[in-house]
Amino acid sequence: MQIHVSTRHTSVSDRDHSLITEKIERLGKFLPGMDTAEVHFSEERNPRIADKEVCEVTLEGHGHHVRCRANGPDHLTAIDRAIEKLENKLHKLKTKLAPKPRHRSSARMKRAGVPEGTPEDLLVEVVEEVETVEWAPDETAEVRIVKVKSVEKLVLGPQDAAERMDLMEHGFYFFTNSETGRAAVVYRRADGDVGLIDEEA
Repeated sequence: MQIHVSTRHTSVSDRDHSLITEKIERLGKFLPGMDTAEVHFSEERNPRIADKEVCEVTLEGHGHHVRCRANGPDHLTAIDRAIEKLENKLHKLKTKLAPKPRHRSSARMKRAGVPEGTPEDLLVEVVEEVETVEWAPDETAEVRIVKVKSVEKLVLGPQDAAERMDLMEHGFYFFTNSETGRAAVVYRRADGDVGLIDEEA
């Protein structure tokens, strides 16, 4: 695994750098094939925050991006907390990538009231929700675009997009909906559930 450690408004000693690299390398046992790791340290500027050291780690491999962020009073504590999160995320990803049995247990299907012979594709509950939000922009306020980011054009189902959003710890995820062929966004709602915004035909 190629590991790159960077810092902003803080510094990492050579000894800590070696320990951090060793800790990240051990993550390979959870999911072999993760090719690169970007480890970035920064420092919180708010004096009221005790855990000033911020650690952000992004792993790439298998066509997936896994990201997490953690705070700590020092670099090693922050990286340990980040690695704990990453271990859970990698376990989830490994479980998702593992081959699934082609047929469900007939006993489980019977208990659920599913008729025998029902195709696997139909054993999915689809919930559609439409929310109407009224927004009145403040014409006097100046809107500043402070960052522009290009995203890879991925054709995914909403469930896969939601899982990728979770792995990246983002509040939303932009993708092309494989069910409609149109642009879509999944996003984390205030109640913890996931919403789907789909482009109209």
